Amino acid sequence: MDKQPHEVASMFDDVAERYDLTNDVISLGQARLWRKAVAQAVDARPAQKILDLAAGTATSSQPFAQAGAYVVPCDFSLGMLSVGKQRHPWMPFTAGDAMKLPFKDDTFDAVTISFGLRNVQDTGAALREMHRVTRPGGRVVICEFSEPTWGPFRTVYIEYLMRALPPVARTVCTNPDAYVYLAESIRSWPNQTELAALLQDAGWSKVAHRNLTGGVVALHRGFKAN
Repeated sequence: MDKQPHEVASMFDDVAERYDLTNDVISLGQARLWRKAVAQAVDARPAQKILDLAAGTATSSQPFAQAGAYVVPCDFSLGMLSVGKQRHPWMPFTAGDAMKLPFKDDTFDAVTISFGLRNVQDTGAALREMHRVTRPGGRVVICEFSEPTWGPFRTVYIEYLMRALPPVARTVCTNPDAYVYLAESIRSWPNQTELAALLQDAGWSKVAHRNLTGGVVALHRGFKAN
């Protein structure tokens, strides 16, 4: 399952054109609800600066821009950024590594990342970098796949991930291997409590989470102390 950063970036480059469509299909339409929950948690306001990490084509960035915030879509996949720039040429797309962000300390009012933290080699380093670039009093919002809370459903979910997801992805995606990697990365990812502990270790305070879709996804939040 372990892949080098350039291998992961290449996979996302390959699926950039149909990435949003594929996500809607394999999530059975839930992806849009998850994006809405992220937007509500970030609660972007006019003139605030928002960093959207693993922004891909910037679909996740649009609600923040529509709220009047200055949003920076950042991703390590140049293919994703290229497609995003074609669709939203006015947005300040930025290539960046989550473990070494190209921004100054205390820059953003909020940092958010949806379904991208799993793809970073060093989760703790990424969480510390997010903390560094967030201003005191600012917040982080992380939306990531997690562990379903009901045992029987958890078993069915894992079976779906490993057996059904790659064939479903193959019908709408030119690189189904990317979704085999996706399934494997979800299985090995920390659960809700474990990710909360990593956030606290990285310096975030008032860490909390809530489950979406029965724990298939968890929304984590934290604040940078003043």
